Amino acid sequence: MDFKRLILAVVFAFSIILLWERWVQHNTPAAVPETAQSAAAADSSIPAPMASTEPGTTVPAGTAATLSAYAEAPRVTVRTDMMEAVVSAVGGDLIHVELTHHKDSEDHSKNFVVLQESGKHQYIANTGLLGAEGLPTHKTILEPEQTGYVLKDGENSLVVRLKAPASAGIEVTKLLTFYRGSYVVDVAYEINNTSDKPLNATAYFQLARDGQPAEHTKGFFGGVSTFTGPAFFTQEGKFQKVEFKKIENNETSFVKSAKDGWVAMVQHYFVSAWLPNGDVQREFYTHKISNDFYGAGVKLPVQVAAGAKQSIDVPLYVGPQEQDKLAKLATGFNKVVDYGLVTIFAEPLFWVLNMIHKIVGNWGWSIILVTILIKALFFPLSAASYKSMAKMKTLMPRMKALQERYKDDKMKLNQAMMELYKTEKVNPMGGCLPILVQMPVFIALYWVLLSVVEMRQAPWMFWITDLSVKDPYFILPLIMGATMFIQTKLNPTPPDPMQAKVMMIMPIMFTFMFLWFPSGLVLYWVVNNILSIAQQWYVTRMIERGEAKAAR
Repeated sequence: MDFKRLILAVVFAFSIILLWERWVQHNTPAAVPETAQSAAAADSSIPAPMASTEPGTTVPAGTAATLSAYAEAPRVTVRTDMMEAVVSAVGGDLIHVELTHHKDSEDHSKNFVVLQESGKHQYIANTGLLGAEGLPTHKTILEPEQTGYVLKDGENSLVVRLKAPASAGIEVTKLLTFYRGSYVVDVAYEINNTSDKPLNATAYFQLARDGQPAEHTKGFFGGVSTFTGPAFFTQEGKFQKVEFKKIENNETSFVKSAKDGWVAMVQHYFVSAWLPNGDVQREFYTHKISNDFYGAGVKLPVQVAAGAKQSIDVPLYVGPQEQDKLAKLATGFNKVVDYGLVTIFAEPLFWVLNMIHKIVGNWGWSIILVTILIKALFFPLSAASYKSMAKMKTLMPRMKALQERYKDDKMKLNQAMMELYKTEKVNPMGGCLPILVQMPVFIALYWVLLSVVEMRQAPWMFWITDLSVKDPYFILPLIMGATMFIQTKLNPTPPDPMQAKVMMIMPIMFTFMFLWFPSGLVLYWVVNNILSIAQQWYVTRMIERGEAKAAR
């Protein structure tokens, strides 16, 4: 029995180590049938045009020169209650967005920057029109109405207007509408066709980013390993992630044509996404723009009759991965918060955490209360397990006597042990139940703490100022190690000296591993251990008292 429990503990420890790698493993998208298989073109960085449009409607690939053009072109600054943004006259591209309610990971005096044309990353949102000569693309220089906008008190929105050069009777104005209390920017084109010919065009809405992961997401000692890259959602393919290396090697696999869906660029805690409305045929694409710079976007058809006006708009979301808000914006948008294989446990766990947080207002105390609830939920199972372990402890002298008697005959020893268990009504695997019960919850909570933006920079008390990162002074992991050592002492001592030594080493191994785990997760484990110790001590004392009375 002790050897089996030892093996289970080792497997549990190994599974914890693998949690770090699961972030990488789960990023590989599931294989799905492609609805539009793109042929290898001479220039693989250029995506295929929409099937319904004329030849020549490919998205301009762009180069580093396009990025440098942003520095020289006029800029439009925008300030709302939620963000500070910069719109370039080059294409009317959104080249800088920082979130005023979220602070930088390293310097909390600065806002967190999502989009940026230079700095730590190159990450922009650009759009354009294709299908006729002279239509504005993301390389076209537009003329802004003014160079600065501020959302004033009493105003619910503001509109940035940029006018494109007229060509062949086609007048185009690009509009970006910012809203109070929202991370959504409506991006639209107003098209006035003054010519005597109908216009059949394609509008593209693209997110372009370098292939480097976000800070503190490279794994293990460099931080948690999380996915950074494009993602698509359609009813056919559901949520599909695309790795940058797949784009580099032209090995992407995702639904490329549908009447629904959206495209996003995902990184740890934050996301930007184009969310087209309506039941309109659209095409999704990815392409390599230049060295370590990739694009992912969606194309929509635009038809404007001769002498008519038409507009097309697509909402752009740039902000945190707040699940409740994302779910209201588009179908499946909350899936960017991806818990992987433990979603069935993680989603209800976060729901309970969120409900408790609405009452207590602190995520640390929410974790503690959830731990107590989980412990109460599994109390009958845990109590039975601890009773079995306590009973095993009282049987140790008899077990040692059997081992001494049958030390040269393992078969007879096993038979005698089984007979002893049967006579005393003891489950030899009973001590494993607490570990088995906690594993799904532990792994699910791990993913919740690392995935949900609500935990980012969320304090508990004293020195714990961010539950999503490691304890800066390693106090909680050391406390956790001490509680594990106490638990080891409460458990029956393995009769084999080697097993006993290994069991004594386990708290040290766990302490080392937990040094780098999020402090919120360590907090859960500390509270759980303390409750387990109290419960196990109580159950053991009750059994010992009962046996003492029976012996009198």
